[in-house]
Amino acid sequence: MSLEGEPSLNQIDDYNNNESKEKRNTVRLVIIGLIVLGTIYAVIKYNNTTPSDYVGTAENPGIDTTKR
Repeated sequence: MSLEGEPSLNQIDDYNNNESKEKRNTVRLVIIGLIVLGTIYAVIKYNNTTPSDYVGTAENPGIDTTKR
């Protein structure tokens, strides 16, 4: 069954490794860019994982510093 006006697979630019070098390079650049962006995000996230358990303020430090 063939529809009128529908291209066959061989007429599509990207079918069966027929894509242009420009398209191939664009896809590679996008993938490399996302990997670099993910790596930068992971490094920043890893370096800022110290937990902050301190909930006091300057007026009410929450720590009893008096000796008993």
